[in-house]
Order: sequence, then structure tokens, then C-alpha cells
Amino acid sequence: MRCRPLLALALSCLLLPVVAGAQQANIAFGGLKQDTSLPVQVEADNLTVEQATGTAVFSGNVRVAQGDLKLAAARVQVEYAADGKAIERLHASGGVTMANATDAAEAKEAVYTIGSGNLVMTGDVLLTQGKSAIAGQKLVIDLKAGTGTMQGRVSTTFVPGNK
Repeated sequence: MRCRPLLALALSCLLLPVVAGAQQANIAFGGLKQDTSLPVQVEADNLTVEQATGTAVFSGNVRVAQGDLKLAAARVQVEYAADGKAIERLHASGGVTMANATDAAEAKEAVYTIGSGNLVMTGDVLLTQGKSAIAGQKLVIDLKAGTGTMQGRVSTTFVPGNK
């Protein structure tokens, strides 16, 4: 029998009522992984570049893609590496959505550090995996390892699958 990671987490929450009101939950992300060798594509209505600070600000219907990972937001600030040849970090704000084919996460803000594969989403975070969902105030995802932690009054809803 194949069991989705979120289902296993949700079942453990049901079996241990103390965990249901917990301030933190560990989450497995089999599908949310990154490949840093792939190019990062950014589209937006506007772009402002500041050579002195090594940043660029995309605003208005921003869409960022790296392989299967997609990020959407109202505003994304891109921080380039010191040599200016690589993107070091993305800071997204204004209705942020990060998704792939099976998982999606929404929040008010997100900081994605490409080299380390860390994604930190804050502010009314909602993660959906299939028909299941988990919510909290902060989601920290290690996209290289495919793991994450939801923090801040965590609540979960899951829909059992067919046998």
C-alpha cells in the first residue's frame, strides 16, 4: 500500500490529540524538490534594476519558474551573487504561491535561497497536497531534501484515499 506523506502525518495527529494543537509539524515533500542546475525564468509587468546593490525588483503578475517549481507573487526582489552571474535569493511578497504538479503552498511572503534550496514562507501559510491541507504561520522547506516544518498554531485537514 502506498501512503502519501501528509496522510501519515495527519493520521499521527489523530492518534495523538496533543499533537493536533501543536505549534510545529514536520512534513515530507516527495514532490517539492529543486534542481539548481536548471535555469530560472522570470516574467513580470515591470522590472527595476539597481546595479549598485546587485538587486532587481520584478513587480506586477510576477511568475518565476525553475524546472517543475513555479512561484507567483505581486512582487519579487532578486538578489544576485557578488559576481552578478547567478541568482542568490528571491524575496517574494503579495499573495505568494509556490507549486509543482502535486503540491502547492500559499503565504503572504516567501524567501527562496536557491543555492541551499531553502524556502521560508510566512504569514497565513496554506499547504495543499492532493485533497489534504495543512496551515500555520511559517513553513520552512528544504527543497533539496524534500522535507519541511510548519510552525505557528498548526492545523490540518486530510481526505482519506481509496484503498
